[in-house]
Amino acid sequence: MKIGIDIEEVKRFSKLIKDKTFLKRVFSKEEIAYCLSKKQSSQHFAVRFAAKEAVWKAVNHQKNVVITDIYIKNEESGKPQVFIKNKKVSYIDVSLSHTANIVVAVAVSSK
Repeated sequence: MKIGIDIEEVKRFSKLIKDKTFLKRVFSKEEIAYCLSKKQSSQHFAVRFAAKEAVWKAVNHQKNVVITDIYIKNEESGKPQVFIKNKKVSYIDVSLSHTANIVVAVAVSSK
């Protein structure tokens, strides 16, 4: 079992998300659309970034995975699901949480 965790400050993303190049470099089109559809989009971008970092830390033994290979999508139930290189990954569970100022994500890999 491998575990990854990441914590981010929302205000950092309030500035970063104004840079369209940054968004396209780090997030998928689906993640960008999802986050921009939310009232507090910077919180959603920040927590998705934290999730990507947590997943990357949990799979860091796989040298061919970079943060842009990781995509987080919510199931209809709201549960976040991990995709790596456009493939759903069932062996990684991720949990996301945020306040107005701080976000945190934890990823647990059973591999």
